[in-house]
Amino acid sequence: MAVKIRLQRHGKKNFAFFHIVVADSRAPRDGRYIEQLGSYNPNTNPATIMLNEERALAWLNVGAQPTLTAKRILSYEGVLLAKHLQGGVKKGALTQEQADAKLAAWKSEKAAKINAKKEGLSKDAAAAKKAAVEAEAKVNQERAEALAKKKAEAEEAARAAAEAAAAEKAAQEAAAAEEVSAENPEA
Repeated sequence: MAVKIRLQRHGKKNFAFFHIVVADSRAPRDGRYIEQLGSYNPNTNPATIMLNEERALAWLNVGAQPTLTAKRILSYEGVLLAKHLQGGVKKGALTQEQADAKLAAWKSEKAAKINAKKEGLSKDAAAAKKAAVEAEAKVNQERAEALAKKKAEAEEAARAAAEAAAAEKAAQEAAAAEEVSAENPEA
């Protein structure tokens, strides 16, 4: 029986997450499995991986073959490095303490990279939000200036119309006064 470490799809359409399982290679993708090792959610940034590393290593040691994606996940989590270091310990090239120190150093470096990525993502999001707020403030200021300009033009037009009306009224009064004085030459 060929045993594989592979992904089992769950979730809804366009929003899948996966269980990492050990299964017979002849079993359907989402069907029967021997043991569930963890889960993988690619919908988060960075992707969330929950893995029982001891059990994954145990299955690798007894001959389970990971699929390509499962192999990348196991490598990302350091399970394949642990298997490699165990081989070095068995051959006598390393002591168990040296292997554990190398694995711990690798894991701490990996954790630092992940934290740096998370911080970078949060800084990028904050910068994008700040830029959006500044752009919105600029647009609002331009709109306010345009409204103030329109209001000033309307006030100027109203003032000019009022002055023209007053001048016309004064001209009509003067014309009426001239008519009255023309009709009454005695006065």
